[in-house]
Amino acid sequence: MWGAQAASGNGVHSHEPDRIPVTVEVVLRPTSTADPADVQRRVAKLLSGNLRYEDGPLDIGAASDPFLSAHVESVRLADTDPALSRKYGGTLLCWQYEARVHVCQLSEEGAADDDEGEDGVPSYREWTLPCREFDGLWESLHYDIGIKPRLVQYAASALLFSDAGVDSNLVAWNRVVLLHGPPGTGKTSLCKALAQKLAIRLGHKYSHGQLVEVNAHSLFSKWFSESGKLVSKLFSKIGELVEEEGSLVFVLIDEVESLTSARKAAVSGSEPSDAIRAVNALLTQLDALRRHPNVMVLTTSNITEAIDLAFVDRADIKAFIGPPSEQARYEVLRSAVQELGRAGIISDLPPSRRLPPFAELRECCARPEAGPSANGSGCGGPGASQHQQQQQRPGGSDAMVTDGAPSAAASAAAAGAGGGGAGSAPGSPGGDELLALGRMLWAAAAEAEGFSGRALRKLPFLAHAAAGAALPTPCGCGRFLAALRAAAAREREDRSQLTAG
Repeated sequence: MWGAQAASGNGVHSHEPDRIPVTVEVVLRPTSTADPADVQRRVAKLLSGNLRYEDGPLDIGAASDPFLSAHVESVRLADTDPALSRKYGGTLLCWQYEARVHVCQLSEEGAADDDEGEDGVPSYREWTLPCREFDGLWESLHYDIGIKPRLVQYAASALLFSDAGVDSNLVAWNRVVLLHGPPGTGKTSLCKALAQKLAIRLGHKYSHGQLVEVNAHSLFSKWFSESGKLVSKLFSKIGELVEEEGSLVFVLIDEVESLTSARKAAVSGSEPSDAIRAVNALLTQLDALRRHPNVMVLTTSNITEAIDLAFVDRADIKAFIGPPSEQARYEVLRSAVQELGRAGIISDLPPSRRLPPFAELRECCARPEAGPSANGSGCGGPGASQHQQQQQRPGGSDAMVTDGAPSAAASAAAAGAGGGGAGSAPGSPGGDELLALGRMLWAAAAEAEGFSGRALRKLPFLAHAAAGAALPTPCGCGRFLAALRAAAAREREDRSQLTAG
């Protein structure tokens, strides 16, 4: 089905502390029958030169190797550290990094539903991991709180403690994660993406992964005394998956408060005693999973205060996932705009031209020459007064005027279709053009304050649909970014009218 192998880069198995670990993910073609270990060795040999340290597709010259050309679908750099990228100028020399190559083959099967649920409602859905459906999901999620590396490191520590035979009676870990926060912030998507990511990273240890998404609402039966039986039946199925040799199992319980809050309601008399039996059965089954090192429970909640404290106590990680910050909104929209460039909707933004990451843009705009401000930092950088930030907000000076249309300077920069690759430096013609486009995108992200990740993902489509004939296909990036900011303002106005009404 699929396989994975991890190794150091440059073809050398070393763990020198001064080398920066670099994660390289290789996806095999669906028809490939190649040995993942063989693919890993060949890819590692090609990683012998300087490396552009940025998430995304990696050109390692695989086309020169007929074997890799026949079997490899994609090679990409994953989970880079923006702070390290800035420290090293975005490029790592061959002796500065240690590549860790992971090879996988995506399952083409979709989700399988349980067909034995009550009244035809499936009690769970099941995926074989890694799967095509979740490919790229991890990269599409953007947070400021460092939750993604935190979750990956947590899983690595849990595996290390299990493999080392640490006595769980003396040092406790439950492999239960709780992500909580308002709806639409990507909690469920993050759980699915984490399961996919770990299935790839741990592929050298586990031959396949399984994700079981539990329909919490289906576990409460209309028939007295049946709810506890439904929970036991579900976890009996999960137990079968866990017992499979080489299986890595993830159990996802969405809106877990619908289960755990039932015990509180039962005590108060507003829920039947059957509900408390179901919740007790759930907690018992979760405790039983602790003896298996190859299972992790991922849960989400929109109403934190409704969760049973006994369940909260079982969670190792309790992370709040809030609305996207300005940086996260920028990165979400940046990835969406880049995708429209790849698809040909935007004419002058092919994959070889990358809009600047937010951290890089912020650094450029903080320089005095990037734009005047009273505190000497362009674009109203940190330390600017509220009035200065309003006057010099991104797009408020030479990038865009207040009505959302590009100014002459921004239009001249954004109209050109050529010049300036991903590595163009500010001050060069191509770099200045991309910087101007980045500031226009920053203005759209600022306009979308308070939007959920779900709403942000829809915004580029709404911008194109609202512009209609005024936005030809393909169109220039500058024109599209102006439409994007206008769409954000329109969405904000629609929301205010909806809440006012």
